[in-house]
Amino acid sequence: MKSKSSAKSAPKRVALVGNPNAGKTTLFNSLTGSKQKIANYPGVTVEQVSAFIEQDGVRAEFIDVPGLYSLDAVSEDEAVAVSVIHDKSIDLIVCVIDGSNLERNLFIYTQICALGRPIMVALTMVDRVEAKGEKLDVEKLSKFLGCKVIPLVGHKEKGIAALRTAIFAELANPTISGPVIDRTEAILPLKDRLNRMGFDLSVEELKAKIQEGEPAFEHYFDQFPELRPDFLLAKEGLERHLDPSARYHWTSKVQKEVISQIKKPRRAVTVTDKLDLILTHRVFGLGIFVLVMYLVFLCIYTFSKPAMDLIQNGFNSLGGVLGNLLQGAPVLRSLVVDGIVGGIGSVLVFLPQILVLFFCIALLEGTGYLARAAFLMDRLLGWCGLNGRAFIPLLSSFACAIPGIMAARVMPDQKSRLATILVAPLMSCSARLPVYMLLIGAFIEPQFGPFWAGFTLFAMHFLGFGLAIPVVFFINKKILKGKRLPFLLELPPYQLPKWKDIFIAMFTRGKVFVTTAGTTILVMSVIIWAAGYFPRYNIPAGTPPEVAAEIQLEHSVLGTFGKGIEPVFRPLGFDWRISTAILSAFPARETVVPSLGILFSLGKDDKKLDEKLSKKLIDAKWPDNKPLFTPWTAVGLMVFFALCAQCFSTLATVRRETNSRKWPWVMFIYMTVFAYVGALIVHLIAMLFGAS
Repeated sequence: MKSKSSAKSAPKRVALVGNPNAGKTTLFNSLTGSKQKIANYPGVTVEQVSAFIEQDGVRAEFIDVPGLYSLDAVSEDEAVAVSVIHDKSIDLIVCVIDGSNLERNLFIYTQICALGRPIMVALTMVDRVEAKGEKLDVEKLSKFLGCKVIPLVGHKEKGIAALRTAIFAELANPTISGPVIDRTEAILPLKDRLNRMGFDLSVEELKAKIQEGEPAFEHYFDQFPELRPDFLLAKEGLERHLDPSARYHWTSKVQKEVISQIKKPRRAVTVTDKLDLILTHRVFGLGIFVLVMYLVFLCIYTFSKPAMDLIQNGFNSLGGVLGNLLQGAPVLRSLVVDGIVGGIGSVLVFLPQILVLFFCIALLEGTGYLARAAFLMDRLLGWCGLNGRAFIPLLSSFACAIPGIMAARVMPDQKSRLATILVAPLMSCSARLPVYMLLIGAFIEPQFGPFWAGFTLFAMHFLGFGLAIPVVFFINKKILKGKRLPFLLELPPYQLPKWKDIFIAMFTRGKVFVTTAGTTILVMSVIIWAAGYFPRYNIPAGTPPEVAAEIQLEHSVLGTFGKGIEPVFRPLGFDWRISTAILSAFPARETVVPSLGILFSLGKDDKKLDEKLSKKLIDAKWPDNKPLFTPWTAVGLMVFFALCAQCFSTLATVRRETNSRKWPWVMFIYMTVFAYVGALIVHLIAMLFGAS
């Protein structure tokens, strides 16, 4: 039962800090489970993952801080981590240290301790130490570090309860801890002079004041200006004693003192070493990587399709039931069925792709392979200003740009992440596929055969990827003007994936997708519905339903706007119906085929829509009775759809990921220009050959 005082008091704040691959995320998941919430840190685009836990009447917020190697930040993630560490509202820092690599992991610990903050250590990977035939003396390590050290085996949940208890005990009685490093000689001259002047400061008090800087000594300098030279010498000596080389010397000494060899190692070459000889090979490694990425690509398409069909059928059935119930209120019926239910369905139909994508990414990351993939692709993408991590978001975007943009969080710095986000929608997502299949089936395959039909489909997918490379080169060189950071990446050992981490990642990412992009696309779907439904046109009684639907749409706000912009699209060979279909696709590209069905006199509920629509497109005419569609028109329309940013949910996701309204507009404008110019080039070539 919660006490009134604990309910009213502000929750304590605990930050989990450590090197990348130290087991921090696994530990955070074990401590918090599915209680996590995800939001951006205030003012930046880096995610903050946190969760609230209560124990013994004390409520605490646990924060999973981005991994870092040093307090000297070189990326946006690291800058955020440093800001959290310096945040005075953090009540306790839990430094997560990989017990199998103490020398490297303890460096950040020495830097944090210098800040004089309450700190304790969660010692992970102790099972790996034992597997190497070594013994780690935890009690001795605790004495060296000057704080509590709790040993853990995160993926087996060993030590989690003890760590949680120790954290809440430390929150109840926080202590300032620090490593036992002899730094006295650097400040003794200043201490002696202060003692002679009547100021009796202990060594620790003097160290803390020196680290605070000159403001802490201003009142001393006012009385005794001759103290300043001694202060500067003490400060220089203290900093020199704790420079990086001195810190690493100390961490190396600690590792030698607390780890002892109790068994002879079984083998000098580990399984990880053997696998890396193949998986990071210049030739074989790339081949295996392409195969792995193909399987990820295949999984996103294949495994998500049944669930997507199930969701789509479910919303269709729901729309049918609600449509029957609201038969007597046509406006409300259309709003609910076409606007709200249709809008929500168009969002949730992407959810299986989101879940499959993050399952695959979490699986590859959990095994340690994702780091190798980034290493391999760094060689191929480096020249345009990106590094190997960009390939995963770009590949993901072939299924859907939304998870691809979300996956760009793996990029190491803000500028490369932004560049990746801006080109991710150029990949042909699965929502474009129905348009390709409809037009290829109607105009390419019947005249040119299956080979050219297959080639056209491949070309539409390759077009965006091929264009993305020079685009990102231009963005990096001329707009963002960012320099390519060195690709520093630790290769963790291969291991079995931690299924709990994988499913938590799926759950949290799916939740973020539904609650963010879903909200925006629902609103826009209702707006587009209203534009196509109003104003109501007086259609003569007895008009066939499909003809009535076309007349109504033609005279609606959307149809009127389509006719108004027909002169803009006319140079591309598109009439007002094609222009209106393009406009109607902005909430989601999946609406294109149904919109074409309405515009070309078919009902939305026609069960053989695609077959009849193909014939309608073939028979469609211009006012002068010339064919509206030719193979060149079909290719031009496919090129337009391949390059245009026709997806409000994508733009909404960019808005969220960049925390800016500017970049969605930049993406929309440059992709629309590319789409228009691309379709125009196709039409001009057609005119050159007399085919249009």
